[in-house]
Amino acid sequence: MKWLQDSFLHQVHAIKAGFTLTIFSSNQLINLYSKNGFLREARKMFDEMPERNVFSWNAVISSYVRSGDLKGARELFEAAKSERDLVTYNTLLSGFAGCDGYESEAIEMLVYMQRLEKDGIRIDEFSVTTMLNLCAKLSNVCYGAQLHGFMVKTGNDASGFSVSSLIDMYSKCGYFNDAYSVYDGSGVKVVDSVAKNAMVAACFREGEVEKASSIFWRNPELNDAVSWNTMISGYAQNRYEEESLRIFVYMKESDVRWNNHTIASVLKALSSLKILKLGKGLHTWVLKNGLYSNQFISSGLVDVYCKCGKIEYAELVHSLYCCGCPYSISSMIVGHSSQRNVVEAKRLFDSLSEKNPVAWTAIFSSCLKSQQPEAIFELLREYTANVKELPESFVMVSILGACLQASMEPGKQIHAYILRTGISVNKKLITALVDMYSKCGSVEYAEKIFAKTSERDEVLYNAMISGFAHHGHESEAFHLFEEMTDNGFRPDEITFMAVLSACRHRGQIAAGEKYFNSMKELYNITPEVDHYTCMIDLYGKANRLDKALEFMKGIRVEEDAAILGALLEACKLNKNAELAKEVEEKLLKIEGYDGSRYVQLANIYASAGKWEEMGRIRKQMRGKELKKFVGCSWAYIENRVHTFISSDVSHPEKEDIYSMLDFLTKDLSDAFEYI
Repeated sequence: MKWLQDSFLHQVHAIKAGFTLTIFSSNQLINLYSKNGFLREARKMFDEMPERNVFSWNAVISSYVRSGDLKGARELFEAAKSERDLVTYNTLLSGFAGCDGYESEAIEMLVYMQRLEKDGIRIDEFSVTTMLNLCAKLSNVCYGAQLHGFMVKTGNDASGFSVSSLIDMYSKCGYFNDAYSVYDGSGVKVVDSVAKNAMVAACFREGEVEKASSIFWRNPELNDAVSWNTMISGYAQNRYEEESLRIFVYMKESDVRWNNHTIASVLKALSSLKILKLGKGLHTWVLKNGLYSNQFISSGLVDVYCKCGKIEYAELVHSLYCCGCPYSISSMIVGHSSQRNVVEAKRLFDSLSEKNPVAWTAIFSSCLKSQQPEAIFELLREYTANVKELPESFVMVSILGACLQASMEPGKQIHAYILRTGISVNKKLITALVDMYSKCGSVEYAEKIFAKTSERDEVLYNAMISGFAHHGHESEAFHLFEEMTDNGFRPDEITFMAVLSACRHRGQIAAGEKYFNSMKELYNITPEVDHYTCMIDLYGKANRLDKALEFMKGIRVEEDAAILGALLEACKLNKNAELAKEVEEKLLKIEGYDGSRYVQLANIYASAGKWEEMGRIRKQMRGKELKKFVGCSWAYIENRVHTFISSDVSHPEKEDIYSMLDFLTKDLSDAFEYI
């Protein structure tokens, strides 16, 4: 900023003294104004120059490109005529390549430059790497490969910058092996930190975590701050959050200074791990080092606090440093939705002047998590009214999620709409369709979509295995699990939850034990509460209470209400009131406020004929302020979702509904009299 002030003063003194600035000074001022966003001042300076040279034209064209005014930049380019050099062409080329909607102009410019070789305009490394970046953006590997051939032919492939651009292009176009061959040989002798960093990033993008680590630790003298940051963010993006934190610590121990990118990447790992203590520590470091003005860091802090359930901390950081930041607002929307505060989430969403895909994703997810399908369908109407383009796939994923809570009929309509309009169908959308059909009871439709999908991943396999397991197709679930592992996909916690559920439905203890033990032994997955609960339920339904008790001894998590509840259910199935009484004390210590637990206990004692014990539980319930989650139902009628709870009187057509219920009740009563 001091340089800018000094330049202003220099210009003012020159004007007052009646001096004419030299071409060199004028060019320097145009550059300075341009870099600081003063386009009008840069153009005024240019227009007042009595003499100009090629550097003057390049400086002012560059200022228009920086500001995104490509129409103005092109007009100046046309006016320059004889005052053009390679820099002039490259400046406009980079502007076209970097701006959406000008891709064809960039290609035309490169072709035009090729014709000017006789006039001394020779395409250089900057020209081709700019176009490689465009190919990466468009995922056009065919044109990128042609550029690669041109680079080899003209000798523009021998610098680290060229190598990194080629790696980036092939990787982002989905050709990882080609990217690796560029790095690992293929006639390229120059590999510096830029090329190395590009290859590490490509490995993480492909999920090749071990290969990324191997390249990083090879030639450690080439590692710079960008290298370390790439490792931290790469591990975080591939769900290796703990490894991400270790690299963060190693970076400090290796005397490499943390920067904005480091902190933003680590915050992403912390939000996934939900480690509040470390988040607070990093927040303190950010304040001490004055980095709170960086929107990515401050919105990252908001995200950490939201994910850790500390909405009040998140609101404080948001109000102090992130007002108006769409990333922070999106995190706040997700945070409020996790607390089922959809009203505040919608208020924040409505406060955005420009609603980007991140914000739309957040509000759709908010309504989905809060189980408000009617709100999602209302949002879809708002989206289609305000966004001209076809709905993105993430919107369709959210709407299909709403169909799980409403009805399969709108889900089928959405599926037809996707096919009719040609919306880009990615893996997430295919998985959402499989999940929707499975959970709405049409496992046959789900299986048809799954069978037609050639590019499968772990998430898609999980959805289909879960669908089979929950609809009594246990053999198909087991077969698909084997196919998944045979194809090199690694099962996760959700996969094992699905196959364990299949074992529970069929009562297959041996298979259940095999899958459960393989979690830790073969895949190093620590069982969670749901896995323990499922196994206890399996033993209970198979009348093996002895195995359930033995299994309980090996559980390595704190006693949980869900686990104890499953053991109680096993006691009920086996009519073991004595064991139920032992579990009762532990369970009520944890969830003594939950009315459903008292009902569960009373039912167990009643089924075992222990009427005194049942009376004791009923007596305990009296006088206590017990909570019970209200059951909720949805009905999709005439393109509208109707929501009902027990004894509901909020529906606008409640009188007609209850009148019909009374009629049906009377009709059924009359029918039973004749039986």
